[in-house]
Amino acid sequence: MFKSPRAVFFCFLLALPVPALAADAAAQWWSDVSALANDGMEGRLTGSPGYDRAADYVISRLKEEGLKPAGTKGFLQPVDFEQQLVDQDASKAELVAADGASTSLKVGDEMLITAGGGPRPDTVDAPLVFIGYGLHLPKQGYDDFAGQDLKGKIVVVITGGPADISGAIKSNARFERSEELGKLGALGVIALTTPKQVEIAWERQKLLARGPGMYLADGSLRDTKGAFFTATFDPGKSETLLKGSGHSFAELAALADSSKPVPRFALPMRLKASVITRHSLLTSPNIVARLEGSDPKLKSEYVAVSAHLDHLGVGAPIKGDAIYNGAMDDASGVATVLDIAHRLKTGPKPKRSILFLLFTAEEKGLLGSSYYARRPTVPKGSIVADLNFDMPLPLWPLKTVYAPGQEESSLGADMRAVAAEQGLQTVPDPLPDRNVFIRTDQFSFVRQGVPALVFKFGFAKDTPEFAIEHDWRANRYHSPSDDLEQPMLKEEAVKLDAFVAAITTRVANASARPQFLPDSIFRK
Repeated sequence: MFKSPRAVFFCFLLALPVPALAADAAAQWWSDVSALANDGMEGRLTGSPGYDRAADYVISRLKEEGLKPAGTKGFLQPVDFEQQLVDQDASKAELVAADGASTSLKVGDEMLITAGGGPRPDTVDAPLVFIGYGLHLPKQGYDDFAGQDLKGKIVVVITGGPADISGAIKSNARFERSEELGKLGALGVIALTTPKQVEIAWERQKLLARGPGMYLADGSLRDTKGAFFTATFDPGKSETLLKGSGHSFAELAALADSSKPVPRFALPMRLKASVITRHSLLTSPNIVARLEGSDPKLKSEYVAVSAHLDHLGVGAPIKGDAIYNGAMDDASGVATVLDIAHRLKTGPKPKRSILFLLFTAEEKGLLGSSYYARRPTVPKGSIVADLNFDMPLPLWPLKTVYAPGQEESSLGADMRAVAAEQGLQTVPDPLPDRNVFIRTDQFSFVRQGVPALVFKFGFAKDTPEFAIEHDWRANRYHSPSDDLEQPMLKEEAVKLDAFVAAITTRVANASARPQFLPDSIFRK
């Protein structure tokens, strides 16, 4: 429930234990999660007073740990954004057949015009073409763009991809899709999701679409140049787009869910739309701290340990609660970074220096990390690895760990070595087509040629842990119920912290920098 934010915030902080007197790592970890995810932080929306209060708290903790500032303004690296709000109610769209017959689409209900990534066009009037999975992977012998004239068209794609291509490769292709389509003259993309692959219920997606999107104010740092239309469609109503095509959504969804080849074909309709947007400029900072290394030569190189500080702010209420606290996403990750900072500061000094990075605007499209990876506050090329945390989900005992990206670089071997020492097992990503590797901040470093991992509590499909994780995403992810009332296994959370602290030390002390493996698509 919404409460007076300033009063809640200060009363809550007065009740928190003094960090130096915290009984143990688990208590301190929970103290940090509680401080960052209480209602007084108002959901830590990028550019909001709540985010700034959270940043002040994190900086105070970094100072307590004795870390040095490494931003452009003390601990801060300010980042300029353009905020874009799509008015879903005022925007209009229709499908127009060759004979002029039109079918109205209810924007904000069956179709959501997304607000992130770059500016949206004011109007759209273009033919539609369905190009299957929309994956451009010529080096892997697969290319949905091949033989397609996409200039001046809106492209429609469906989630999924061939089973014999790795999740990381498919994820990277999806990340780069809008940029590649723009180069080919396409005007936009509509993404269809099969019912089996829905991660957030459509009713929640409709609420989230009413919030603002963002993109970097510096146009040279954007992936798409100029206005580009992007939208998603209600899986329960996607048949509308395929009317008269000779194909059904049920047919295509069954193929996609089985990772089978999906046909490509022109759709017999045009999309006409008017898009109403409002724009504003804002600034929000990344937070950067440094622990200097001990080796005279290697201390000029850095291992980054990161998480994102932002969440979704105050939005559409669900069951009477309008504050999207983001306790798991990603107050838990920030608390983990602070715990690792404490472990490394109080333990043997690593040879390489360590950067502790807390990013803004992750929820807006990895924008804070993208800015930092391209405009680092240390010499470019000096960051050798990024070890990231985004919703590790301490919901069951830590016995296995998975880290998307482990198959791509030598960091996977480092992780497996430490796991063996600590009696943990490592498992592959159980849901590689969920795109976790490209949806979290470490990917911004991968795009700049820096090996990286993101760490999660491990699970396998069709296990009790899988059911717990699925239930959490279905009911708490990106909703107000990701709050301090949910169960978290605090003692298990800090076991993961200890595990990654050991990996950090191992990488920092190694004579050689981590490298992408020879067959990795990310090897530069």
